[in-house]
Amino acid sequence: MGVALVASARGEDAKRPATLDHLTALLKTDLDRVNALILQRMQSPVALIPQLAGHIIAAGGKRLRPMLTLTTSRLCGYRGERHLALAAAVEFIHTATLLHDDVVDDSDLRRGLATANAVWGNKASVLVGDFLFSRAFQLMVEDGSLKVLEILSEASAIIAEGEVLQLVTSNDTETEEDAYLAVIQAKTAQLFAAASRIGAVLGDRPEAEEEALAAYGRNLGIAFQLVDDMLDYSAHQAELGKTVGDDFREGKITLPVVLALRQGGEAERAFWRRTLEDLDQREGDLAHAIELMTRHGTLRATLERAHHYGETARRSLALFRDSPERRALDEVIDFCLARGY
Repeated sequence: MGVALVASARGEDAKRPATLDHLTALLKTDLDRVNALILQRMQSPVALIPQLAGHIIAAGGKRLRPMLTLTTSRLCGYRGERHLALAAAVEFIHTATLLHDDVVDDSDLRRGLATANAVWGNKASVLVGDFLFSRAFQLMVEDGSLKVLEILSEASAIIAEGEVLQLVTSNDTETEEDAYLAVIQAKTAQLFAAASRIGAVLGDRPEAEEEALAAYGRNLGIAFQLVDDMLDYSAHQAELGKTVGDDFREGKITLPVVLALRQGGEAERAFWRRTLEDLDQREGDLAHAIELMTRHGTLRATLERAHHYGETARRSLALFRDSPERRALDEVIDFCLARGY
């Protein structure tokens, strides 16, 4: 189903697997320097800090958020070196939120590896997360731009608000789609938007370009999270090194659940209340949840919404002339969407 969606928008190019290979090749030198800076700035005489931080950073993903900062900086004609430290700051903010997320969610695995809180405990994870936030702000202050500081500090505050909002809506089957979207816009999309917007600031580009890149990142982030939430109920999870049903076991109300609740009868709503609100989960409940989602087409509907936000992100790039950087940003959208197919 998803191949047709992407192919309709991308033509013959959609037949090739969507990867980040072009982007990582384009950014190889910068990425190597950012990774070296991350390793340098996570050091501390308190041995547990680099040990724990190194664990989650090594288990991290593809450095997608800092790559957005590096790419948009080049797209906007910036040729200095400030983007390196700011990309590292973006990654520190992201990593700190992951440490805190895993504690809040009581997660044991992340990308197939034991979480930091499972290895070192909740207290150490929270405190090292605080350390990484502090390192990020040190890097911002060293950069010296009040505008950059404003963008990233606001993003950090909104991410925290999103975490609290998710806590409030967790296990609440009355949650509406608007409330769910408010959570992912704050928790996920805000850092994508900030990471992308920084490039226009460094390149001293007009406000319209700054806003276009922020919109690109925001909509990309929403699409990214929608696919993630769909994948929690998909066999594709195993391919990504994650276990199926983590959101279900934690009682998280994500879009596939919201849509299933909207379309199901009273017996189905009672099932969702028992399993997600009361967390009274029995053998076979996850399989039944997936069956209900398949019956009502909510996983497909979630992917279609992700596709909508991905195409909205793509339109934001129309303001920029064709270049290797613009094409790479375009391919990031395909990569994020293709994870669900």
